Amino acid sequence: MPSSASPSYIGRFAPTPSGHLHFGSLIAALASYLDARAVGGRWLLRMEDLDPPREMPGAQAAIVESLQRYGFEWDGEMQRQSDRHDAYEEVIERLLRAGLAYPCVCSRKQLEAHPGAYPGFCRDATNQPTEDAAIRLRVPNLEYGFTDRVQGDYRQHLGREVGDFVIRRRDGLFAYQLAVVLDDAWQGVTDVVRGADLLDSTPRQLYLQELLGLPQPRYLHVPLIIQPDGHKLGKRYRSPPLQPAEATPLLLRALRALGQPTATELSDALPGEVLAWAIPRWNADRIPRTRTLAEAQLR
Repeated sequence: MPSSASPSYIGRFAPTPSGHLHFGSLIAALASYLDARAVGGRWLLRMEDLDPPREMPGAQAAIVESLQRYGFEWDGEMQRQSDRHDAYEEVIERLLRAGLAYPCVCSRKQLEAHPGAYPGFCRDATNQPTEDAAIRLRVPNLEYGFTDRVQGDYRQHLGREVGDFVIRRRDGLFAYQLAVVLDDAWQGVTDVVRGADLLDSTPRQLYLQELLGLPQPRYLHVPLIIQPDGHKLGKRYRSPPLQPAEATPLLLRALRALGQPTATELSDALPGEVLAWAIPRWNADRIPRTRTLAEAQLR
């Protein structure tokens, strides 16, 4: 990308390497890419490799190759969350010292009997060791909300609907909610464009941003693609991986899913040419105002 890219908009695509990219991943990548490039912004790539036991061997390289084959170009070097553990641990220690977080030794079996918001069993316990314990963040008995650029107003009462949530797991792995907030701030991300399955995570992230004095990005959550069995397209449900030979037709299909125009002559274009054509025509207002889209409607 030319050095004239605007520093006033910084977007990112942050896949998890638990499997290959699929059509749902493509829609999220395409939306974030076009939203950034349409205003001359920067677009970053971050590998969210927080969970080694769930990582599929070779997935990181496959994700990078798929993005390249589909014409995506990112600014700077790809960052990995696995290189950021010291930063996460420093913040957790600070939160523990301030009494804003606490160790939790509740077992999964205990919590299964209390579905919904965390019941707070360990909230007021004293002298609990931080080893062999999850670390939970204390949440206020308050509602947090924001206006999503596609989904509109969204609000969630952290105390009633979520409860104190985990920022470091009992096995020592760092939680997504903490890492994503710290990394977006560290990279200067101004705009988060991602799937609507993460809409209900956003109030927790807003609270963390407020607590840590970090800036709040703008948010845009694109619809999820739902398969005939009701499951979203995703690695967990063995959704077919992106194939290089299908790059152009799948990019065009993704554009249509996002409500964007296409043209007949693009059917023979290279992937990079499709993206270059779509950038000046991008209009986020055309994205369907829904959290899900049926896969069968997009063929």
